[in-house]
Amino acid sequence: MNTREEAAWEMHTFFSELEIPYVIIGGMAVQHWGEPRFTQDVDMTISVPLNETEDVVRIITARFSSRIEDPVAFARRARIVLIRASNGCGVDISLAIPGYEDEVMRRAVDYELEPGKVIRLCSAEDLIIHKAVAGRPRDVQDIESIVYRQRDALDVDYIRYWLREFSLALTNPELPEAFEVPWRKVHGANP
Repeated sequence: MNTREEAAWEMHTFFSELEIPYVIIGGMAVQHWGEPRFTQDVDMTISVPLNETEDVVRIITARFSSRIEDPVAFARRARIVLIRASNGCGVDISLAIPGYEDEVMRRAVDYELEPGKVIRLCSAEDLIIHKAVAGRPRDVQDIESIVYRQRDALDVDYIRYWLREFSLALTNPELPEAFEVPWRKVHGANP
């Protein structure tokens, strides 16, 4: 395993022992669902009750070194925990908000790093949704690679439903186009 995979396995072991649902998102998931690309860290989402956020952040940062000064205050503000795995690899842990991210956890798939070492990856559809909401140029390229590689295996109705929901919640009517444009490139004008 490479450094990033070792960190992902360490996170899997840690959160499994705590019985905290998690899913790997970001570059590692893109490498599985889309075109392989270089990524330095592990991005993941964990599911914890909102009223337990601070306790969970303290448990995480008691075990792993924080990459910022006050991780509890930062997590309260940004809903993310920035740590280093024991091998030094950066890990960004998003704290899920109930609702959509319950679906992300439910739809996660097993991914075998090597025999006997299985981690949870978000589905291709949820990765597209995460990338569309983030909306950076690299995210748009990732969406294109996932759509091109997964094509008709994608649950398009699911993607469109959640992108509409996020479009309304974020008052960003252009959000669905992050998926629709590459989808039309692959399937023509009338998908």
